[in-house]
Amino acid sequence: MNRGGSRSVELDGASVALSEARRRTLALIAEFDSDTLEAVHSKLMSPLVWDLGHIAAFEDLWISRAIEGSMLRADLVDVYDADETPRAKRGDLPFLKTHEALAYLEQVQARTLSVLESDSARINPDLVELVIRHEQQHNETMLQTLQLARLNSPFGDGLQQFQSDVTLSELAGLNFVEIDAAAMPIGADPEAGFAYDNERPRHVAEVGAFKIARTPVTNAAWLEFIERGGYERSQWWSPEGWAWRTAERASAPLTWTQDGRQWRLGELRALDPAEPVIHISWFEADAFARAHGVRLPTEFEWELAASWDPIAELKVTAQAKAVSPLGIEGMIGNVWEWTSTSFDGYPGFVAYPYREYSEQFFGDHYRVLRGGSWASRPLIATATFRNWDLPERRQIFSGLRLASDI
Repeated sequence: MNRGGSRSVELDGASVALSEARRRTLALIAEFDSDTLEAVHSKLMSPLVWDLGHIAAFEDLWISRAIEGSMLRADLVDVYDADETPRAKRGDLPFLKTHEALAYLEQVQARTLSVLESDSARINPDLVELVIRHEQQHNETMLQTLQLARLNSPFGDGLQQFQSDVTLSELAGLNFVEIDAAAMPIGADPEAGFAYDNERPRHVAEVGAFKIARTPVTNAAWLEFIERGGYERSQWWSPEGWAWRTAERASAPLTWTQDGRQWRLGELRALDPAEPVIHISWFEADAFARAHGVRLPTEFEWELAASWDPIAELKVTAQAKAVSPLGIEGMIGNVWEWTSTSFDGYPGFVAYPYREYSEQFFGDHYRVLRGGSWASRPLIATATFRNWDLPERRQIFSGLRLASDI
């Protein structure tokens, strides 16, 4: 069995991986006209064409400048600096228009592929994989925009249904598995190749005995939560969560409609009771857990449940939509699952390859999500990858899994 997280992209396969990521990016926006691509569909998201230019500028910065000593478009650094330009302001930036952004994407990748073919020894493999993963992550961000704008996607979506050993009326998502205490290696295996700085360094953590739900919370369970007054009973919410609920007038997950249906990209569908609930905030997830007398798992509990083999006493790779070694279902590649943990660095954290990727977000403001979603690519949807967002955010493909003490 593979230990740790995902295998990295080998340099001799980098051209294929780069080209595949680009084909997927272009397929996402192929059916939309320039007006749609250049529009601001939500203050939470960038214009789709900004994402295109940003993908190109990131590759230009980390490949072209690192290898050739200069960028093709150094004049665009400020426009596409994600840390200096909040999403709410990106629609006002002088970003490249559609035809210009597409040309920039083509020019940058042609330069990268040329160097890979002629002189790959000059390329740092970590930077190539960083560029590949970055584009893949922006594909998921663009899918979030398509969801909020109610636009179609050529990939549809792939939420996994759950048929657990309890009936839907018994609240699927509240069927727990007991897990013994363990001293477990947390974080990415240093021998497995590329990993983000916040997955490092790998270290042993003591995780006490706990219980965790066999499946994520489903639509059926959330419907019952609503019927019990879940959005009306302040005692089930934290003070901050209740203030958010009141201000947002939230009464259901983000994409649900009052007639009992759900927006799934450009399609309005009937709610499937066996699918995991999606597009909920951390505040909503926390309130649901409180209403049932349980809690959200810590991220270390989550990682143990996803990847710990109690027989061999080692950490193994969790496969998408598979049952984990401990019998937990759907932990990888279905919905991002909120944890109770605030985002911070592991002991001995060192920023790599640039500080702004993780370190500036450390602290109590952000919560960790684990597991990847149906929109995440295999390099991202691993048992060690750490996503994070503000507790009020629910544009992400986020759900929850419950846990409790023993």
